[in-house]
Amino acid sequence: MGTTKIYLTRHGETEWNTLRRMQGHMDSPLTEMGKQQGQWLSERLKTVEIDHIYSSPSGRAMQTSELINVHKKLKINASDNFKEIFLGNWEGRTTVEIESFDLDRFEKFWHNPEAFIPTDGESFQAIIERTSQEMEAIAKKHEGQTVLIVAHAVVLKSLIAYVENKELKDFWKGPFMNSTCLNCFEKDDSGWTVTMLGDTSHFPTDVEPKWVHPK
Repeated sequence: MGTTKIYLTRHGETEWNTLRRMQGHMDSPLTEMGKQQGQWLSERLKTVEIDHIYSSPSGRAMQTSELINVHKKLKINASDNFKEIFLGNWEGRTTVEIESFDLDRFEKFWHNPEAFIPTDGESFQAIIERTSQEMEAIAKKHEGQTVLIVAHAVVLKSLIAYVENKELKDFWKGPFMNSTCLNCFEKDDSGWTVTMLGDTSHFPTDVEPKWVHPK
């Protein structure tokens, strides 16, 4: 088989990101910084040959895809399997609000992912399974080609965990998935290889966006 290259990125910064409000399947629009991030990545990928674009159908991901696609003019294929992790009754709430009524589970979500058991949301194992199955199907369909996937932080971490065969306890280890950071996987006869993780070299050096990090 030929080598298949998969670029993966996160959507640009959103209004809820700046408020530390959990989004999941809910949505909020890109900030001006978020739009700028999409434009920076678009310029970076301008001369990179990309055959197909897949995106989460969430507004923030589709808007980022459209910004990146300005120079490509490709069809953007929406895939529900690249939606962010479903967070149940955490969605739309700030981290402070969630800590006030579900502190133990919230702490496990960030610091002990192997012990996190959702009540009305999605588990880490479930999102790893749905996202990896979709990526494998795309790699098979577009063997030997280059694909861009625009998704979300937990989706990217899930796919990294899959290709690196991580244990759940190590889910969050590695680079933080900043808005519009670039990752790259390659697949050939020997399997998957990670060639780039969390790269933000397309950001101007004099710009310091305020990222939303977990505590």
